[in-house]
Amino acid sequence: MRQIPLPLRPEEGLTPSRIVVGNSNAAVLDALEHAASWPFGTAIVAGPPRSGKSLLARWFEQSGKGDAIDDADSMDEAELFHRWNRAQETGVPLLLTSGAKEEGWTVRLPDLASRLGAAMQLEIGAPDDAMLAELIALHAEMRGFVLDGTATAYLVPRCNRSHMGAEKLVSAIDRLSLERKQAPTLSIWRDALDEVGGSSQPRLL
Repeated sequence: MRQIPLPLRPEEGLTPSRIVVGNSNAAVLDALEHAASWPFGTAIVAGPPRSGKSLLARWFEQSGKGDAIDDADSMDEAELFHRWNRAQETGVPLLLTSGAKEEGWTVRLPDLASRLGAAMQLEIGAPDDAMLAELIALHAEMRGFVLDGTATAYLVPRCNRSHMGAEKLVSAIDRLSLERKQAPTLSIWRDALDEVGGSSQPRLL
């Protein structure tokens, strides 16, 4: 498991200081490292909510690897087509992110649809147990407390297997801990799991 540091400004609040790289996004990161090989210099990253698409777009731009448009599927299509054309003229790779994972991204402008259809298609998947543990620990760190290996060993087999699930679980643990004015304990872990739809019993493999 590796991590990619992100430069932060203090006012950015609950923003990760690094990107956790694991089974769900390692192939995406590898493709972003080799933007010169993308068809027409364009790639589209799709994935579920809170899976790190915006962080990847930010890292891509700040690393000087190219330009990025986050939530490109919500952008005006004529403007997006203009940005695509500009990328072709300048030769600067263009990364687009899309949240339209399950239903797909419907592009109505025919010329834009054909261009994006030829782009590199990348997808962030569900995290495995090792990555979930890293995500839970990172979200706890962002909120100013620690969930160590004992905590993640208990939580990971019982929580929702998604980026969003890890974030919601840690948020619930943090809130319950503050309400009860005590450090996160087993009882808080259990109550947080119940609250966000986890289970007191581990998943059976």
